[in-house]
Amino acid sequence: MNTFGKIFTLTSYGESHGAAIGGVIDGMPAGLHIDFDSVAREMARRRPGSSALVTARNEADEVEFLSGIMDGVTLGTPIGFCIRNTQQHSADYDNLKHAYRPGHADFTYQAKYGVRDHRGGGRASARETAARVVAGALAKQVLAKYGVTVSARLARVGGVENTATEPDALCSEVQDVIMRAKAEGDSVGGVVECTVHGCPVGLGEPVAGKLQALFAAAMMSIPAAKGFEYGMGFAGADKRGTEVIDSWQSAPSDPRGIRAAANNSGGIQGGISNGEDIVMRIAFKPTATLLRDVHTVTDQGEDTVLKARGRHDPCVAVRAVPVVEAMAAMTILDAMLISRALIRF
Repeated sequence: MNTFGKIFTLTSYGESHGAAIGGVIDGMPAGLHIDFDSVAREMARRRPGSSALVTARNEADEVEFLSGIMDGVTLGTPIGFCIRNTQQHSADYDNLKHAYRPGHADFTYQAKYGVRDHRGGGRASARETAARVVAGALAKQVLAKYGVTVSARLARVGGVENTATEPDALCSEVQDVIMRAKAEGDSVGGVVECTVHGCPVGLGEPVAGKLQALFAAAMMSIPAAKGFEYGMGFAGADKRGTEVIDSWQSAPSDPRGIRAAANNSGGIQGGISNGEDIVMRIAFKPTATLLRDVHTVTDQGEDTVLKARGRHDPCVAVRAVPVVEAMAAMTILDAMLISRALIRF
């Protein structure tokens, strides 16, 4: 299960410390002029080594497109791409070859496959998400032709609201929380908020394939994601119906002729988009790797103490922002392509 989507699909490949990571995108509409500079900008947002707030692993993350594009134009055929790994420090993980890191996939991968890649988590590493950002960058360019935009921001870190107003910016209070955790060999979690603007009405299915379920599946596939909500989310459980009802009102200037007085539904009703902004929030756990002594066991069941070495994010939510956008863009584009298959008499 390394493929996302039904019509617009991404099959990703590669491990954190392998030769490369990459993917194959299928279902990409033909005739789109690709803005490669835009792809590079998206990759730079997720790139490691970009600041003191993220891992020091300094990968260039240059994308090499192998197929499906000629003279900068999509051919409608599978788009293969490759991102070389150039800054692996695999020796940093030698002490983990026989020890299970708490909070990681070491034990579960060993139990499932009988073998695991201990070098930086292998396939379970967030390094894999770079391939998703490539596919999301291309999906965004298709969506832009239809007036659909996807934007995300880091809303909260360690319980502190991010009050910065510029995209991808962090207020000083949030930066202090992250740097303090890093200095103590600890980590913090965060919440990413994502908004889809200009979404067409009618995307998603009424029972299986509800649009919010597609978003939830996409977001919860991101490493370290621990929670998903949309619209009023869990806060709605503490309200009365009169407080959260989305009343419709006349709106002659809106193409639909109506607008919701509020958007507590988060742009989705009955599993189908209603044309309002789709607003969702994704919770990310604190980074499982701690740069301090932690108790664990070996693959022989022996007690041991680990102190991680290497380069790690003190807050994975920082670099998760463009990944969330990518998954949202792929989900929306796939839903739009599926809706074209609907036959109405």
